[in-house]
Amino acid sequence: MAISVALKVACIVVMCMVVGAPLAQAITCGQVASSVAPCINYLKTGGPVPPPCCNGVRALNNAAKTTPDRQATCNCLVNSAKSIPGLQPNLIAGLPGACGVNLPFKITPSTNCANIK
Repeated sequence: MAISVALKVACIVVMCMVVGAPLAQAITCGQVASSVAPCINYLKTGGPVPPPCCNGVRALNNAAKTTPDRQATCNCLVNSAKSIPGLQPNLIAGLPGACGVNLPFKITPSTNCANIK
């Protein structure tokens, strides 16, 4: 009888892991922030884009493959752009292009991330 209960519990645990696995892959604002943290000084003052900044931008772009991930990434970027004083909107909007990343939208404080597919 105890084996049957243990087997049922094990099956439930495995099912929860399988169902929860896609959720664990979602991009978080923490990941977004750490990816673009090397860009902050550039986004305030301009000049040459630091290589670690572009590495983070490219890694973030490569990680955001699904619509929910792209929208979550966009929301994190837009909220960060609004909350960090001194960032220059033109540098924010131009950062992906400066790093050789093609985005079908610009990151601005007014970007509607719900429209991103």
